Amino acid sequence: MKRLSQKNSTKEDQGPEGGGWEIVYSGFAMILLCFFIMLSSFSSIEQTKVMRFVKSFVDSVSILSGGIKLGNGNIVLPTSADIVDPDSGLAHLYQELKTLSEKRSGEHDISVAYSSEGLVMRFSDHALFDVGVADISPKAAVLLRKVGAIIADSRYEVRVEGHTDDAPIKTSRYPSNWELSTARAVNVLRYFVDTCGISSGRLSAEGFGEYHPIAPNDNAANRAQNRRVEIIFLNTGSKQPSPEAAP
Repeated sequence: MKRLSQKNSTKEDQGPEGGGWEIVYSGFAMILLCFFIMLSSFSSIEQTKVMRFVKSFVDSVSILSGGIKLGNGNIVLPTSADIVDPDSGLAHLYQELKTLSEKRSGEHDISVAYSSEGLVMRFSDHALFDVGVADISPKAAVLLRKVGAIIADSRYEVRVEGHTDDAPIKTSRYPSNWELSTARAVNVLRYFVDTCGISSGRLSAEGFGEYHPIAPNDNAANRAQNRRVEIIFLNTGSKQPSPEAAP
């Protein structure tokens, strides 16, 4: 019995058989490999996506305003300049248009924001037109000329949209809000082509009448918001101006 116990003790002192250090080394190498793969995946995440997630979370639970407060709504994250690549062409355009809008005495007449389609510069109707007409007012000409210069220096396709409230209109010239909103959009487009020399191949115009409101048509202030013209720099791609295109 004494000899047997001594023999077993000798085997235990020798450690496990079969090269246990290779298993430990392989496991350590696999951990390092996974670690570097994770680092690589993190480095490929776009900064804007991270910022979008953080802002969406903060806005949805209001953690910075003193408590958890969930709310209803289709839009959790408001569109703004800090959710796009700061080095992108749209970000530079945003700064130019924002600076231009802030120089206006009536800041509430003009706003600049991002949408799913691109960059939107929004004008209230009285910033560009007199009541019930589609002719560009003299006071709007200087502003549109500056916007046209920015469009000319960019390479984005631009869509001009006309919108109204739901108050019916029926005149010999504009039988409905569709005609009025379309005429306003076309006149702005025509101004860019004729006065600013922008290729018509980069521009388009649409009239939506009262059918795309941004506020309920239940009071005067909301109706004023819906009467607007929007100039949209489309993020579907840029287009080189074509001097051969006819207006």
